[in-house]
Order: sequence, then C-alpha cells, then structure tokens
Amino acid sequence: MINRRKVATNGIELSILEAGRGPLVLLVHGFPEAAYSWRHQLPALAAAGFHAVAPDMRGYGESDRPSEIEAYNQWAVSHDILGLITSLGYEQAVVIGHDWGAPTAWNCALLAPDRVKAVGALSVPFSPRGTEPPLPLLRRIFEGQFFYQLYFQTPGVAEAEFEQDIEVSLRKFYYLGSGLADPAKLGGERKPDDDLLSGIVDPGDLVPWCSQDELDEYVRSFRISGFRGPLNYYRNLDLSWEKFASTPQKIQQPAMFAAGDRDGVIIMAKAALDAMPSHVPDLRINTLIPGAGHWTQQEAPEEVNALMLDFLSSLE
Repeated sequence: MINRRKVATNGIELSILEAGRGPLVLLVHGFPEAAYSWRHQLPALAAAGFHAVAPDMRGYGESDRPSEIEAYNQWAVSHDILGLITSLGYEQAVVIGHDWGAPTAWNCALLAPDRVKAVGALSVPFSPRGTEPPLPLLRRIFEGQFFYQLYFQTPGVAEAEFEQDIEVSLRKFYYLGSGLADPAKLGGERKPDDDLLSGIVDPGDLVPWCSQDELDEYVRSFRISGFRGPLNYYRNLDLSWEKFASTPQKIQQPAMFAAGDRDGVIIMAKAALDAMPSHVPDLRINTLIPGAGHWTQQEAPEEVNALMLDFLSSLE
C-alpha cells in the first residue's frame, strides 16, 4: 500500500509517498512531474524489502512552495533530500533521481558520502562542475536558436503558457519527450522568440505509458502548485554552480545509471555519458533502454524496476 504524509526537512515540509519497510530508498522526481512518477517503483521496492519514499519536491504538488526564486537552487533542494534521511529516522539511504532529480541525487552523494550509501540516476548522467557559469555558456551555444532552458528564464512567461490549459500542456510536453514522439507532430525548428508548446500537435493521449487517469493525477498536482516553483529550478543554474564551487567532483559511492535510447537529453549529453565512468568509478549499471524516451521509469517500468533491484542487491 502506498501512503501519503508530510515530513519536515530543511525548514520546509515535503509531501511524500511511501511504501514498505526496511532500508531507505529515496526517489527524486524531475520536471514537470511529481512523486507520482514513481508509482511503478514504490510497490516493487516495498515488495523487495525496502522503505521506498518519493517526495513531491519543493514547489510541487502538496509540498511547501517558497516564494523566492533563489530558494530553488540545487544546494537547498539537495539538503531537502538529505534532511529526509534524518527526518524518516535513518542514518543512511540510497538516493535515485530522474531528470532534475538526477543532479539532485548526484549532489547528495557528493555532499554527504556518509549518509548516501549509493546513488542512482535516470536520464541525466553525472558531469563534474563546469569551468564557467551555465547560463552564459547556454546563451553562447544557442545564440539565434530556441532552447527551452533559456525560454524558462523570464519569470511568468513559461508559467502563463503551461497554465493556460494544464492538461493539454502536460500532454504535449510529455509527448515531446517520450519515445512515442513523431517528428512530424513536433512543429519543426523554433525561432528564438517562439513559445514552447503551440507548434506541437496535441497527441490526444499518451497510451500506453500514461493513461488518462494518470494524466489527471498530474493535472491535479499542478492545479495545486502551479508552475512557478518547478520552473524556478531552471532559474538557478548559475547560483547552483556558484554554491558547489568547493564540492568534490567524483562520485565515490556505488552508482547506477539508465536512460531511454530515445531520450533527447541523452543526445544532448552524449559527451557526459561517454565520460561518466571516469568520474563515477564504481558505476555498476550503465545502460540505455531500447525504445524508451525521457520519462524512463514510466515508459519502461519493468526494465527500470529490474535494474534498480539488481543494483540494490549488489550493495548487500
């Protein structure tokens, strides 16, 4: 059985979904999702003898939503997750993240090797801190082009687009990142001043990996929270870079990585994926899942569950 409750951590409260008893496994979601994105993993981990916990991250769903943009930097967000370990009564946990949750998981491993026993990530490979702030680099790389992370920078703009019709917006965005995406429906190349979603054809549904009832749960979550907090994660790229200036840049814990081979993030991050074993020396699982897109644990739940359980068994 999956239960929901609120837990205090790092000066805020996070709404968590949890199942099972045993060693703690924290599951950290990304954008634009919720704890619900781990609905297939929570019962599988519980059945295998773990206490599986997935929070709605700060700014999402029923969790607290600090008003300041700066409150969503990765230093603060990572300490939310590290604080959960103590708040839930544990000394150590395995932390596994997807999308934005992946860098949070990697950061937790760097910040607290005594509390993060092992670490896993889906979609976003580990990459050491760059030599220059991210935003100037992105503006230089994508000069004269549309890039969603730059589009997200101006407060209020992307919020208005996503919140105009939350159901349609989520369906389009999920389709855009999924293994189902047909290039003919994605609107072609965007100009720098374009929006994100208007050129994408509404796919109508996301079967087989996201039913209407499942989409409705995401819509419910974003009707509570709105999109300001979730988008603020992107508005802290440079601040997060500054805050991690003195943090170690090698993952020493046992680690796993998986992604869909149709994930656009993997295409963009190919250099980081290729270099990851040199920065993560105990990388026990490193695999691409055929046919899956960006929403890894939802598009390929059985494969992800098997990989997670294999990884967790390797820690015993």
